[in-house]
Parts: sequence; C-alpha cells; structure tokens
Amino acid sequence: MRVLLVGVGGVGEAIAVLAKGRPWLDLMVLADFDRGRVLEVQGKLGEIDRFPGEWLDASDGDAVCRLIETYDVDLVMNAVDPVFNRSLFDAAFRTRKTYMDMALDTDSGVNLGRYQLSRSADWEEAGLLALVGMGVEPGISDVFAAYAAKHLFDTIDEIGVRDGANLQVRGYAFAPNFSIWTTIEECLDPPVVYERERGLYETETFSQPEMFEFPEGIGLLECVNVEHEEVVLIPRRIDCGRVTFKYGLGRTFIEVLKTIRMLGMDSTEEVEVKGARVAPRDVVAACLPDPAHLGALMTGKTCAGTWVRGDKDGIARQVYLYQVADNLQTMSRFGVQAVVWQTAVGPVIAMELLDAGIWKGSGVLGPEAFDPDPFMERMAGYGAPYGIREMDGQVVAGPAWTVRGL
Repeated sequence: MRVLLVGVGGVGEAIAVLAKGRPWLDLMVLADFDRGRVLEVQGKLGEIDRFPGEWLDASDGDAVCRLIETYDVDLVMNAVDPVFNRSLFDAAFRTRKTYMDMALDTDSGVNLGRYQLSRSADWEEAGLLALVGMGVEPGISDVFAAYAAKHLFDTIDEIGVRDGANLQVRGYAFAPNFSIWTTIEECLDPPVVYERERGLYETETFSQPEMFEFPEGIGLLECVNVEHEEVVLIPRRIDCGRVTFKYGLGRTFIEVLKTIRMLGMDSTEEVEVKGARVAPRDVVAACLPDPAHLGALMTGKTCAGTWVRGDKDGIARQVYLYQVADNLQTMSRFGVQAVVWQTAVGPVIAMELLDAGIWKGSGVLGPEAFDPDPFMERMAGYGAPYGIREMDGQVVAGPAWTVRGL
C-alpha cells in the first residue's frame, strides 16, 4: 500500500510509527503545513525513502490532487482537524483513490457528517470507498458495536460508547491531550442521541450525567453527553433501540470549556487585535501545550469502549468491550502518548485489512459496516489487546465486573 498521510501531528506521527515495518506498507508520504514537524517525524522514523516528506496546505484541493498523483498513492489518510475533511475527501474522489479519516465533517448536532454521508451514492457509483470515522472513537468503538451485534446479542436495546481516563499532565492545570480544535467542537457542539422511534435529536451540552466504572484501575467517573460520530454512524448499520456517547471529562475540564465559550474564545470568526486578524480559537490553541509533545509529562491510562445492553437467548445482559492504553507503555514501546497512540491503532489496522482486500466495499461507510472479526483478531498484534467484560448490576451504581472472553 502507498499512503498519503495528511497531518503529522500527534496522531499522524503515531500512525506512521505503527505502520513502520509492516510488510503491507510500501510508502507513506508525510504531508503537513509545518515543515519542521515533517522533519521531526522523519527523524524519529529514520526511513526517509519510505517516509518522504512534503509541505501541504490541506485546504488546497488542487495541491492535494497533485501530491496524490505525484506519488501514485492508493489511500488518502486524513489525520488533520475535521475542518479539512471536505477538501481531502473531494480530492480523493477526484483522483479515484480510497479515502480514510477519523472524524466526520464539521456540520454539528444532527447534521454531523452531512456532507460526506450525502455523497455516498456518488462514491458507490464510482466503485470507490471512503472509510469515515476510523479512529478509536469513532472507529474501534464502532467495531466493538458490530462485534457485539454479531456474536454477543440477539437484540440490542442500547449501545453506549463510554470514554474515561485517569491521565494527568505534570506541570499543567489544563492541558488537553488531543487537538483543542476537535476538543472544543466535540464538547461544545450540541450532543446527539439516537432513538429508534425518534431518530437523531440534540440534547443540552454536558447533559444526562451518569456514573460509569472503567476497568484496569481507572475507576468510577461521571460521564456526560458529548457530540460524537458513533451516534450518527452506528444506527445506519446496526439495529438497536438507542445510541449514546458519554465522556468522563471531569468537573474542572467542563468548567474550563464553559468559560472558553462564555468568553467567545471558541469562535473561529477572526477579530482584529492590534492590527492583526486572528480567530479566538487559534489563540486558545496557541496558548496550550502541543498534545504531541506531552507524553513525557503524562501518567495514567485512557479507556475507550462500547457498552451494550440487550438480550441473548432470552436472557438480559450488559457487556462492555474496551481497549485501555497505558501512557507508560505507549511511551516506552512506541514513543508517543497514550491518547494519540490509541487513536492511531484503528486506522493502521484498517489499512492492513484494506490492502489485503479483507475489508472492501464502495460508498461512504463507517467501521461498523465491515466484519469486525479480522480487525479484532489483529488488535493484540498491534499492541492494543481488547477486553470484554460482563457487567452485573446497574451501570450507574458502579457494577461488579466479571471477566468474560479475552
């Protein structure tokens, strides 16, 4: 496979690190607006011929097409903020290449991903595949949902993606471990819930708090509704009564985000400051540490998982399928922090499956549209073993866990 990797921030770097040495990878072009960052990642990889670097403005669709054609790539891998989705998505279509990203385009609320999903018939007619939302959440979480529907349940009442962590960053009171642009949009846009009878609908920001106990020592955390792609994608393929996404953000994190919104610092509209025009959100991002360089200061674990409740053989059950990343392990084994590493695992496994023809199709599809078994069979080989736990008792009460499966 020949890949154009657009964006070599934290997640892009982790994608390259995980792909390095894989027999299915022939070439991965590292393209970014920051030339210095390209050189930094190239230096860490140590294989310039296999990982050539290019300067690229991801908003310039013509420039993206030229780079695709110059290197004759098979796949356009979008590892930049979703604001660039349309230009990269359209460039892949124009050049008749497979496309993959980790988040849908930036329409918010019930319209999340509207542009990309509305183009599915065009991609299908052209015999082309756009695999959207193939990160960790969305991504691995959708694969877990598909696995549960295939193997663990006869009927599903609810699929609830639940994300929590006990990560700390030494020396910072507030330091998002992911893109602040993505963080602001996910957390401050209207959250979406799916119900079979009602369809997609929006709720209040940080609404419907519940306590959820995460495995491997992370423990009991309060989780709240956050806008996320799984709620849009999963019901398109999996028959279920309800889909939610809740994130264990923590009170401090929520209050900081509320303050950012109250001050208008989440805006992308430029304002004039001493003769210069700047977007307030860019100022926030510039004042915060770069998530790609936080690994040495981080401790703790992060858990991504999918809680499913329904019945099997007439018996009610609740199961949590999850993957836990320990920052100490990801830094020592891969040299990247846990959150960006966990996000990168999904697309790299998907690359292998696409290259082998195991995952194939046409149209604009999410991860839940594919057979989950070959993906999950490969997770441990990429250093990302998953867990499946039966949940006894009520979720909100901090259930007892009994190990089941792996």
